[in-house]
Amino acid sequence: MKLTDIAAVRSLMEKHGISPQKRYGQNFLVNESIVNRIADTAGDGDGELGILEIGPGIGTLTEKLAERYRRVVAIEIDKSLLPVLSETLADCENVKIRNGDAMKTDFSALVREEFGDMRVAVCANLPYYITSPILMRLLETEGLFESVTVMIQKEVADRLCAAPGTPEYGAITAACAYYAHTEKCFAVSPANFVPPPKVTSEVIRMNLYGAAPVQCKSKENLFRVIRGAFAKRRKTLANSLAGETSKRTKAEIEAALVSRISAARRSGFRILRGFPTRLSFEPLKIQSRRLL
Repeated sequence: MKLTDIAAVRSLMEKHGISPQKRYGQNFLVNESIVNRIADTAGDGDGELGILEIGPGIGTLTEKLAERYRRVVAIEIDKSLLPVLSETLADCENVKIRNGDAMKTDFSALVREEFGDMRVAVCANLPYYITSPILMRLLETEGLFESVTVMIQKEVADRLCAAPGTPEYGAITAACAYYAHTEKCFAVSPANFVPPPKVTSEVIRMNLYGAAPVQCKSKENLFRVIRGAFAKRRKTLANSLAGETSKRTKAEIEAALVSRISAARRSGFRILRGFPTRLSFEPLKIQSRRLL
């Protein structure tokens, strides 16, 4: 059965008495060339990789991943799709389907149990409504995955890949930049899905760092600063950070910011715009939208 054929997909759903569930954000890809491109991007054709797929749907992408990679384990939350996947992936001996919620899955235990010492990458067509939480859960398992290739809403992709100093750059951009280098791969229009979503999608790939690009005494404090800096964009950075912590007064925070900016000017580093990079220094204003 060709899983990118619209008539075949509809026939399959009728046979099993199912329909795409809006609550799970189900939109099934029906363009084979795009499915192949996603599968190729997921692991750069490295056949020895293991692939963790989140949300296999009816198995369209899963089938292509199984053709390319050593082992594929897919997490599917919708129990009604399990019989469908048993049928569509019957010939894929290197695939295992696990019924579960990716937001509650212990990824470390899963990788240890299913992949052993295999190198693992993630590939997923993520539901738009839980994109950020799932991505952060994956990224926070530092050292577990080599890369994360996902199809997400284009607007979210724009934020994740935004350049420092642009309106799209925000807390999620900076948070993801701590764990991985993110790049856009290609856009996917609504016409390539059944049913078609109301927005354009984008495939991105996040290549996880072996070690964080910056060293800090406390990762928790770093992320607290990131959250605080973007919580109220119209406020100055000092005011935003003062609301995030009760341990420092606004005056102390302003003094610390001025001190760090002065140090950056002397050393030739630009600070707090992405992460420190040796660049020609340009004037910085003590406002959250300009600093981060």
